[in-house]
Amino acid sequence: MHKNLEKYIIIIILSLIVGGCTTKVSNYSEANKFPEIFPDYQFVTIPSNIAPLNFKFVGESEKIHVSFKSKAGSVEISGDHKINFPDKKWKDLLEKAKGDSISVTVFSKNSGKWIKYKTFQIYVNQYDIDPYLAYRLIAPGYENWSKMGIYQRNLTNFDQKAIIENSLSPGSCVNCHSFKQNDPENMMFHFRSPNGGTMLLQNSKIQKLITKTNQTISNCTYPYWHPSGNYIAFSVNKISQTFHAVKDKRIEVIDSESDLVVYDIKKNEIITSDLLTSRKNFETFPTFTPDGKSLIFSSAIAKKIPEEYNQIRYNLNRIAFHPETGSFGSTIETLINADTLGKSISFPRVSPDGKFLMFTLANYGNFTIWHKEADLYMMNMETLDYFPLSSINSDNTESYHSWSSNSHWFVFSSRRIDGLYTRPYIACIDENGKTGKPFLLPQKDPDYYTFLLESFNIPELIKGPVTINLSEVEKLASSPKGEQVGFKKTN
Repeated sequence: MHKNLEKYIIIIILSLIVGGCTTKVSNYSEANKFPEIFPDYQFVTIPSNIAPLNFKFVGESEKIHVSFKSKAGSVEISGDHKINFPDKKWKDLLEKAKGDSISVTVFSKNSGKWIKYKTFQIYVNQYDIDPYLAYRLIAPGYENWSKMGIYQRNLTNFDQKAIIENSLSPGSCVNCHSFKQNDPENMMFHFRSPNGGTMLLQNSKIQKLITKTNQTISNCTYPYWHPSGNYIAFSVNKISQTFHAVKDKRIEVIDSESDLVVYDIKKNEIITSDLLTSRKNFETFPTFTPDGKSLIFSSAIAKKIPEEYNQIRYNLNRIAFHPETGSFGSTIETLINADTLGKSISFPRVSPDGKFLMFTLANYGNFTIWHKEADLYMMNMETLDYFPLSSINSDNTESYHSWSSNSHWFVFSSRRIDGLYTRPYIACIDENGKTGKPFLLPQKDPDYYTFLLESFNIPELIKGPVTINLSEVEKLASSPKGEQVGFKKTN
C-alpha cells in the first residue's frame, strides 16, 4: 500500500512539472492580434504523425499558457516562454483531430496580468508523411570539411542519428545522398577522399564504385534513381566555386563543363548519348519520371566561364529513356525555354504520382542555393502549365526539395529565417497542386535553430531508417580499391 501511494505522488509531481496541464487562465484582457511565436506554426497544415510543434513566445512574458482544442477534447500547457508538448498527449490530440483542425489560444502573463491573444488554427491533414528525413549538416560557407555527416531524423519524434560521418576518413566529404523512391534500403552517396568513390547500398549490401572513366569529364555527381532500381542517372561536372565581394551575394558555384550519364547497376556500366554530352551545352540535374520512360534535366547553352557566368540560363528539357534496352530517344524536347523567361531552372523533381514537377527558378545559373531570388515553381505534367508556389516562397532563398512517397507532402530548403543558414520546411499539396502554409521542421527545443551553426543540405523524405554497416564503409573508404564502372554510348 505504501509503495502504491508513493507511485501516485510521483505521478502527480511529474504531471505538474510537465506544464500543469489542467490549469486554465480565468482573468485576462484581450489583445486584438495574433501572438508572435517561433517557429511560426499559425494556420499551418501538418500530418498526424509529426512530432510536437513546440514553440516559444516572442516578446516579454513572465509565463505563457496555451490551450489546444479540437472537437474531441482539449489540452492545456503552461511554461515560462516556451511550450514543450508531452509526446503522448500530442499524439492523442493529432489522432483525434485527423482531417480536422486544432484551435490554439495563447495567453501571456506580464507584470502580473494575463493577456489573451487571438485564436489561430493548426490543420491536421488526413495523409501522413514519410516518417524519416535524411539530410547533410554542413557549415554554410562550404570551405571547411573538418566535420560533416549525413543524418536521419525520425519525424514522429525528435530522434536524430548519423547515417555516415566523415570521421571515418577525417577531412573527407560525404555528399549527394539519394534514395530509390524514398526507400532507405536502396541508397547511394559520394565519399570524396583520396580513396573515395560512390557508395551504393542495396538491401544491406554496400559497394564502392569508381565512376570516373576515360570518356567522362569527372566522377559522377548529382544523382537520381530510376523507379526500377536498375539505373541511376548522374551529371558529370567540372565545378568551380567563387566568392562574391558584394552585399547579399556570397558564393557562386559554376559548371565549366557538364554532361549526363546513366549508370546501369546490373551491368556496372555508364551509358550515355551524344545528345547528352554536347560541348555546346551544359546538362545537369537529371530526374526520371515515375513511369521510368523519360529523363528530365536542366540544360544551358555553354558560355565563357567565368566571364559570362551570370548569363547562363538553364532550360527544362526531356528525353525518352528505354529501360528495357538501356537506351535514349533520338530527340530532346524543351519543356520550358529559359531565354523566353529570362530565368534559369534547376532541381526538377516529379511527384511520385506523376502529376506535378517542382523546380527552382532563379535569375541565372543552376546552383541556386545561394541565390536570394530563387523561388519554387510547379508544373502540371499533363498540360505543361507552370506557376509560382506563392504560399511557399519567401523573400529569401528557396532551393532544394523532395517529395513524400504519397505525393501529398514535400520538404524544401529555405534561408528565410536569417538569409544565411538553410533550414528544412515541410508543406502539404492537394490533388490540384494547391499548397498549404509551410512549417519549419519541429525541434524539441524551440531555440534549436538559433544556436545551430550548420545548414541542412539535401533534405530527402524516406519511408524508414537507414541501416548501414559503418565498419564496412570505413574499410571501403580506406582502401584504394573499388569497382571500376564501364562506359558505352548508345547512339
